[in-house]
Amino acid sequence: MQERDNVLRVLKETKQALERNDNISMKELSNQTIHTASVQQDSDNIAVAVIIYALSKIMERKNLQEYRGWPKFFKNFRMCIDRAVIALEKGQDDYFRDQLKCVRSEIDSLSGNFRKHIQEVFRKAEINKASRIYEHGISMQQTAHLLGISIWELAEYAGQTGISDVDLSITLPEKTRVKYAMEIFEK
Repeated sequence: MQERDNVLRVLKETKQALERNDNISMKELSNQTIHTASVQQDSDNIAVAVIIYALSKIMERKNLQEYRGWPKFFKNFRMCIDRAVIALEKGQDDYFRDQLKCVRSEIDSLSGNFRKHIQEVFRKAEINKASRIYEHGISMQQTAHLLGISIWELAEYAGQTGISDVDLSITLPEKTRVKYAMEIFEK
């Protein structure tokens, strides 16, 4: 695992944000993690970013908290995060990854519409975080591979957000470029 201290800090701050019911802070923490994930292309950082972002979106949607399975799901979700923190503190990377998988298995244990809604939130979180990685300059194919989504899903989302509209070929006007070149040769 790369950036262990950063992931540990992010997870601890996520726990605090959960206690305050502060989904905005959780989104910011997810964004911090996605920057590291983009640079390192580390699947652990990516998984943490997706989980935190999805949790922030779940907390934002109060109607999801009205489902009968919510209290148990939320309690188990928090336990997985607590155990992930402990695993990182002890340097137990495999157990840490097991706890990230625990979150997914909690979703699989849900039933009916509640399960469908939570799965959809996680799917959209994966696509959102993929677009942020793509925004950092990682190829669309590599990004889709890192997050286990299709290139089509990523391309569709990136097209909607305008990420793909950034013109990287914009340069300085000719006169300015010539002026800079002349300054270089005068020295």
